[in-house]
Amino acid sequence: MENKKNKNRMIQVQNGIIGPRQPRPVTIRIKSPGDYPGVSPAYLEVAQHYGPTLGGPPLCDEHMALVQHMFTEEEADVVRHLKPQEAKTAEEMAEAAHRPVEEVRTLLDNLAQEKRIIISFGPREARRYSLIPILPGAFETILVRTSMDSLTAWHRRFAELFEDLYETGFVVDHVGRRPPGIRYLPVGQSIEAHPMALPFDYFAEVIGPYDDFAVGLCQCRMAEELVGRGCGRPMDNCSALGPLAAREVKNGRMRGVERSELLEIKAEAEASGLVTWTMNVEIAGSNTACSCCGCCCHMMRTISEFNMPGMIAPPHFMPECDADKCSYCGKCAQACTMGAVTVDTKAKTRTFHPERCVGCGLCVVACSKDQALSLKPVPGYQPPEIKKSQRRSVLSGLSG
Repeated sequence: MENKKNKNRMIQVQNGIIGPRQPRPVTIRIKSPGDYPGVSPAYLEVAQHYGPTLGGPPLCDEHMALVQHMFTEEEADVVRHLKPQEAKTAEEMAEAAHRPVEEVRTLLDNLAQEKRIIISFGPREARRYSLIPILPGAFETILVRTSMDSLTAWHRRFAELFEDLYETGFVVDHVGRRPPGIRYLPVGQSIEAHPMALPFDYFAEVIGPYDDFAVGLCQCRMAEELVGRGCGRPMDNCSALGPLAAREVKNGRMRGVERSELLEIKAEAEASGLVTWTMNVEIAGSNTACSCCGCCCHMMRTISEFNMPGMIAPPHFMPECDADKCSYCGKCAQACTMGAVTVDTKAKTRTFHPERCVGCGLCVVACSKDQALSLKPVPGYQPPEIKKSQRRSVLSGLSG
């Protein structure tokens, strides 16, 4: 049996050529409400709320199946009155749904606190409720946890239906419509003592301002494991920083760690071929940082699977190859999580695809024997603006 441990399914080896697989085609088939005569109006409205306006897919079979799984018909009959970018109280929702307030409040609190499909904020009597996108958003909040043993059959089916929807390629339509939300950090070993490295290139510097840290399982690798495509890399390295970390530890979704342990966890992740990203926005004093792979991370897969520009800030560094030292062994191509390198081990050629590179430096680390690769700063590089928002959020992770 083939050993899948630490194997990137987006990289193929064929006739001595190591490089990215052929891009997955977009297969989404857009439908209209009239194509679902047997589906209740409540489900149809909710599906449309989670559509393109909220960064989601247009109406299609995969989307409808996921929405029908996420919500019971009773839940959908209430949530249909909560539109994108709205925040409503239980009283407002009860009036719109013509149902008792406490009944609606209980239903909304279950969706926000137990199923974690929507978000809530404020004290109970004045609490307001909002929708969050499916990705990044509900996918992460639903699955974030410290053990896969806590997954129910409902969670497992959610992961299967979500992956069916993701593979339609609906995310391609949203690439480039929003500013890059995340940035990838070079692995520590690739920029040790690099004279051009900036403080935010180092994870230890990024977490410097925070006091609270928490770790949970990577939701993307969990989902891939559940559908039988797990890559074998460690999962216990999705982290929250700041007040969010304290909240997630309190509600039992993540485990608290010390700064030193978090650094050790991230170093272990890098050693297994994972790359760490952080958000380009700090929300209410909190941030997140996951360790991702190109075969599972839904952010990375826009590039590695669909060959589209990612929703990722441009890299500070890119690899440079010294052809005189290169032995064309292909280790760099196998290590590249994004499929940015193609090596023909027989013809002794190497091709670099800069549009796919996130500047992580995994290829440089893989080339430690020949030392043919080194990271060089990108000319004219401008650091991404780190925006700060006071909007409270319960998001504990973003895909990866």
